[in-house]
Amino acid sequence: MTTAPDRVYLDHAATTPLDRRVLAAMLPVYEGVWGNASSIYAEGRQARQVLEAARRDVAAVLGSRSNDIVFTSGGSESDNTAIRGAAYASTRRGKHIITTQIEHHAVLHTFEQLEREGFEATYLPVDREGFVSVDDLRAALRPDTTVVSIMYANNEVGTVEPIAELAAAVKAFDHHIVFHTDAVQAAGALDLNVDTLSVDLMSLAAHKIYGPKGVGVLYIRPRTPFVGQMLGGSQERNRRAGTENLAGAVGMAKALQLAEAERDTNTAHLTELRDYLATELPTRMPGVRLTGASDMSKRLPNSFSCCLEGVEGEAVLIQLDLNGISCSSGSACTTGSLEPSHVLTAMGVPPDIARASLRITLGHANTRADIDRLLTILPTAVQKLRALAPLAQP
Repeated sequence: MTTAPDRVYLDHAATTPLDRRVLAAMLPVYEGVWGNASSIYAEGRQARQVLEAARRDVAAVLGSRSNDIVFTSGGSESDNTAIRGAAYASTRRGKHIITTQIEHHAVLHTFEQLEREGFEATYLPVDREGFVSVDDLRAALRPDTTVVSIMYANNEVGTVEPIAELAAAVKAFDHHIVFHTDAVQAAGALDLNVDTLSVDLMSLAAHKIYGPKGVGVLYIRPRTPFVGQMLGGSQERNRRAGTENLAGAVGMAKALQLAEAERDTNTAHLTELRDYLATELPTRMPGVRLTGASDMSKRLPNSFSCCLEGVEGEAVLIQLDLNGISCSSGSACTTGSLEPSHVLTAMGVPPDIARASLRITLGHANTRADIDRLLTILPTAVQKLRALAPLAQP
């Protein structure tokens, strides 16, 4: 099933359609490479060769060794495994862990669970544009700090954190502290070289970069303290048990290769569309409050987020959907929640305004005509909603 031709899809931070080139790379694996990569006979050896080729392709994009790449079921598992694996491997040094208030729930809920298991967590604040302060991070570091997890780019507002600078501050304090970054939204838009970023652990997901759902990557730097969290077998060099998703690994590798190879071209296209939207929308309707980085060069090129004063975000989404436009009010993992976005409230947005959030994330196939359609439909929908159920009018 594909999106109907008369619809406009503007929620690529939630998921992306499968690239036909990725599907073409996966189909021969589904059809002819069905062996278990842990088996020593011919079918198993063939599967192992395909799996290791995919691992090498991923490593080439990250600037790492192939042995440093672990295939997972997606970004959430990669986040969970990275944080828990490093935290429990480092308990002799301490049980203090640090993250930010605006992380994806795959990170935040993992930290909360670790707190229930006896760890002590610090949640760093952010400024009104979603940036983490290097000084705040330095002030939070302690002799018993073992793990720091800070996302590369925010999934709701698109703010890009200065990961290399943050990681350098941690390593200057104590090079034994493990630094993890959730780079799920960054792939295809930002540099993923793990040495440039100075990260020890990095999480990625295929379905954010036109790859298949249900597969991700966890990069683990050599000698990083880590204990596996998925038990039951010796797969992935004893770091994740379970028969590998062979076709998924191939799809992940192909999607990542394409994302990196076409990054400059896609960034230019998406930036042009996003900046056009950011310029035009406030002129078409009152009460548009930009959220995230005001400097557009410091947010993801495909990301535009705002709050629409005087309406409920979910009501706006319904009206857009009825008119053939798909977007979201925040993280796809929390859509339907009555609570305002934790990201926006951490940025100081009042709860009543945060409930009127709109996240528009563009994709490779979007055009200026798609943006013009949104600019025609959205102001009319908001005007109608404000008239029917007026809240705090702008």
